[in-house]
Amino acid sequence: MRDSVGREHRTVTRVTTILEAAASHAEGVKLTTLSALLDAPKSSVHGLVSGLLATGYLLERDGGYVLGPAVSLLPQPSKPSVLAHARRSLETLEAQSHETSTLSLLVGGSVVYVDIFESRQSIRYSAPLRVRRPLYPTSSGKCFLAYMPAGQRDSYLNETINDATALDKVREELDSVRRDGVAYNRGETVPDVFAVASPVIVRTRVVACLSIAGPSQRMEAALDSLAQIVHEEAQRLAGSAR
Repeated sequence: MRDSVGREHRTVTRVTTILEAAASHAEGVKLTTLSALLDAPKSSVHGLVSGLLATGYLLERDGGYVLGPAVSLLPQPSKPSVLAHARRSLETLEAQSHETSTLSLLVGGSVVYVDIFESRQSIRYSAPLRVRRPLYPTSSGKCFLAYMPAGQRDSYLNETINDATALDKVREELDSVRRDGVAYNRGETVPDVFAVASPVIVRTRVVACLSIAGPSQRMEAALDSLAQIVHEEAQRLAGSAR
């Protein structure tokens, strides 16, 4: 079987998107919103919602949908010790860089920020938590890609990047990330926002990524020093889990 980060299945994707939307809307997410989010007819979405209501994974509340009690039946994975210590790392990174620091995890074929410590400066990078983001070209995503098994990484890149020349450059970039332990994003995702990230490696496995992000006007001149800061903190955080 070929290594891959998984191939999307439309029904599975729609169901998980509905559940994630319900989880992020405490007041309840409307059918109209779900239809737009999935780019699917209301009738199709209603069928999926009805199934989730019947199994208790959704509840109807004031014309919207919230997570149901069945979610509590799913056993929660034990929290890696690295996550228990991550808040201190985020505070340290913000104090040293004066920019926003984030902690991200690899979720399927996406990057998800699970914690953030925002810069105290009036102009700063801010991002919502628990939202799926593409692996490439985010700085944290580049870290996850760089340390993936080759077949898994190539499967993702071949499905994401169509231009052969661009693909070669991305592979070279990921080789550098793996060699140096640091990845950069120079306005590739959000214009005028730079970021630098480093993987948290525990027993040869990347369990999370730390990153620093902020306006390019401040970040560009300081990238080298910020890279050192985030790399050292990622190593310290990894050491706390050993």
